[in-house]
Amino acid sequence: MNSKQSIHTMLYGLDEIERVADYLYSLKDICAVYTFTGSLGAGKTTLVQALLRRFGVAGPIASPTFTYVQIYAGNDRQTIYHFDTYRLPSINAFIASGFDEYLYQPNSYAFIEWPEIIEPLLRDRVCRVSLEYQDLEKRLMTCVEG
Repeated sequence: MNSKQSIHTMLYGLDEIERVADYLYSLKDICAVYTFTGSLGAGKTTLVQALLRRFGVAGPIASPTFTYVQIYAGNDRQTIYHFDTYRLPSINAFIASGFDEYLYQPNSYAFIEWPEIIEPLLRDRVCRVSLEYQDLEKRLMTCVEG
């Protein structure tokens, strides 16, 4: 961890997911990219959906599992790119698709589930969120900011 990073943890149940989304939303001035890691079923997509609602996205929020990216408009005219790179074969496939150009656009945010394959492209203003099972009802969210 470098001196500009900070770590925040929250233990929560699914009925408290809005509290976690509120916290992550409060980081919008320091984070342009949010990454979400955790095992299958840990709640990454559910948390991203709650965060998208906090950013003002209305209507259905679809998982980009097979399309790799969904694009939404936020309440302050932001563009929000929701990526799921679980099925992406390589970082080169991400770049060849032009998705790297979506990162760090002015007045935009990128939410990336399963970011490991594209980690070298994430250079700054990243909040790295990991979710861990604590039991059937509780998750531990760890966020490394900066």
